[in-house]
Amino acid sequence: MTFRTIIALSIACCVSVMGWIFFSSNFDPYIEDSLSLEGSIKQGSNLFRMNCVGCHGISAQGLVGPELSKVTNQLSDKAIINQVTKGLTPPMPSFEMDSQSMADLLSYLHSINK
Repeated sequence: MTFRTIIALSIACCVSVMGWIFFSSNFDPYIEDSLSLEGSIKQGSNLFRMNCVGCHGISAQGLVGPELSKVTNQLSDKAIINQVTKGLTPPMPSFEMDSQSMADLLSYLHSINK
């Protein structure tokens, strides 16, 4: 093998690895599963009342946590899922829920979007 061939193979390998890292880091099976399901506004409302009203208010007007009535205009569904499941901005706790429950919560948040 020539020096140029080795360099070309090394570059191709590096580009492939970097591409794999970039694209695989954006793929989250939980998020993809949640987004593929049809959510129930009623079930999402129940989840919101049980878990969220203490900080976000009964009508999502904001208390300790921010107002959420426009959150689906401000954040993508993927960003909302990450916020809910990872609690990215303190004092937001992280919540573990199945994909269907997340789809339900997203449907509810979209329904209250003003």
